[in-house]
Amino acid sequence: MASRYLVRPLCAFKYITSSLPRVVRPYSQPVTKKYENILVELPKPGVGLITLNRPRALNALSTALFVELNDALQNFDNDDSTNAIVLTGSEKAFAAGADIKEMKDLSFSKAYNTNFIASWSSTIPNIRKPIIAAVNGHALGGGCELALMADILYCSSSATFGQPEIKLGIIPGAGGSQRLTALIGKSRAMELILTGKNFSGIEAGQWGVAARVFDSAEDCVQGALETAGKIAGMSKISVRAAKEVVNKSQDTSLREGLDYERKVFHGLFGSQDQKIGMSAFIEKKKPGWSNE
Repeated sequence: MASRYLVRPLCAFKYITSSLPRVVRPYSQPVTKKYENILVELPKPGVGLITLNRPRALNALSTALFVELNDALQNFDNDDSTNAIVLTGSEKAFAAGADIKEMKDLSFSKAYNTNFIASWSSTIPNIRKPIIAAVNGHALGGGCELALMADILYCSSSATFGQPEIKLGIIPGAGGSQRLTALIGKSRAMELILTGKNFSGIEAGQWGVAARVFDSAEDCVQGALETAGKIAGMSKISVRAAKEVVNKSQDTSLREGLDYERKVFHGLFGSQDQKIGMSAFIEKKKPGWSNE
């Protein structure tokens, strides 16, 4: 949740939404609900796209932004026509940190009593549909934490990640110390968090933070949309089950995880899509999922 002031914005924040990585999406449909801090659209069948849209603030995160983001995520999660979600920002910044103006004068009692920023990290883990983060530019502090919450993280080679909260006299508060450590190990995470040092998109790929690294911002967003489209073409019930068992592996022992996976695996034999999928395979046909 580091400050957007830790990054020197170029051209006095003159870039606007036109700087967002635009991808040709002939299917693209607007979403009727309007937001102030995010853009929401349907770029492919079954795919929801959410773009952080505070260009003058390098997409600095705030409670107001998260109220909208959480609402959009829950709407997509409850929408039967959507099966995967892509979350991105601009080419300059996925999110360059938290908005320090909101936090600067907080007291301990107010932060503690209001459970400040709890809503920043409580909704995404409960979204049942896969979320792919397409990260370009700066993903610092809260921006890095937000990217790490996604189920799949794609980035461009020029992306910059980091948890620089230590430079502000605080620590990560939206899961950075936990998720980053789980991904890259204690020693490397400790070095980054204690020094506030950034790491590159290339390093994110090498360290296992990012599933794929792309040459450009446009390729990154396009890659995320293509993967989301592939996921959207699968059985909704098996996609949800697969996400559930992978996430379970992060919270339990291997033995417990194996037992849980097997139970879910057995349970899917009670679904119509298991019958449809296996019959289609034998008959060399494309499955027509019932999502039941």
